Amino acid sequence: MVLVTPAPGPGPRPRPAMPPPAPPTDLVPSERAVVLLSCALSALGSSLLVATHALWPDLRSQARRLLLFLSLADLLSAASYFYGVLQDFSGSSWDCVLQGALSTFANTSSFFWTVAIALYLYLSIVHGAREPRVSRLFWAFHIVSWGVPLAITIAAVTLKKIGYDASYVSVGWCWISLEAEDHLLWMLLTGKLWELLAYITLPLLYLLIRKHVNRAHEALSEYRPILSEVHQLQRHASVADRKLIFIPLIFICLRVWSTVRFVLTLCGSPAVRTPVLVVLHGIGNTFQGGANCIMFVFCTQAVRTRLFSFCCCCSSQPTADSPARLPQAPPTSQIGEPQGAERTPSELPGT
Repeated sequence: MVLVTPAPGPGPRPRPAMPPPAPPTDLVPSERAVVLLSCALSALGSSLLVATHALWPDLRSQARRLLLFLSLADLLSAASYFYGVLQDFSGSSWDCVLQGALSTFANTSSFFWTVAIALYLYLSIVHGAREPRVSRLFWAFHIVSWGVPLAITIAAVTLKKIGYDASYVSVGWCWISLEAEDHLLWMLLTGKLWELLAYITLPLLYLLIRKHVNRAHEALSEYRPILSEVHQLQRHASVADRKLIFIPLIFICLRVWSTVRFVLTLCGSPAVRTPVLVVLHGIGNTFQGGANCIMFVFCTQAVRTRLFSFCCCCSSQPTADSPARLPQAPPTSQIGEPQGAERTPSELPGT
């Protein structure tokens, strides 16, 4: 007798079993403490940049206005990362999704504002962009740097793509859930695509600016054969170059560890859980505000002088007969340095 197997009916087929969740990357207390300290310093540095912008109106150049918006994004990013590392999530809870959404928006916005600063410097120095073109440019920066991250974040939350990632592409905080089938696409849309584009755009803009500065220096030196003036011009150019080169270098040196762990996650390599790599990733993603503070506050003479004078006056106790008075710094140029020396083509706006 031959047994005939009945054909499957039109009913629903059983769904395949979900793959087991990825083993998490455990954070030891020392690693968590280092990343939390980086978040705190970044938040402090971003707050200091915002405070200097509010205290001294004469330092509010166009480029420092862009730096203000970058600092606000870095401040929100550091605060959300701090909460994520402190909680060290183990599942897609409501606060995990909220923290992931805030960090996604702030982090992506920080990418756009960083590129916006470099683009503004390029247009101002190489093409000589002036008002009202700069005003229209600022509106475009606001629409792109706030609007695009907000739209991406809302879409990711609505489609339930943000959640627990087992710290494979993070350090305790939440981002894109690894259980999502299209998690690679959303990791690119919510950060990695813009990060990779910034790796290319920032050095390219810097090289174009430096090439223009070098050409202006050579053209000006033909009409100034006096050695002392040429030496002074070279000194100004070297200072401007040193400050400008830190823009792409700081960004790449901080963010490259996040990209390395992202690639290792895609390859399924166990090296993604290496403690040193995890700590570098945590510091790189959270210390952007601190690095900008060091560069544009402590390494800018006019801002540094005023800040130290302000701190000294606040710490002293003036008498009633002789009230303390904040020393006034000399008028500053667009790059935040005292005026008085002759401006050269190598003096870059806002750096």
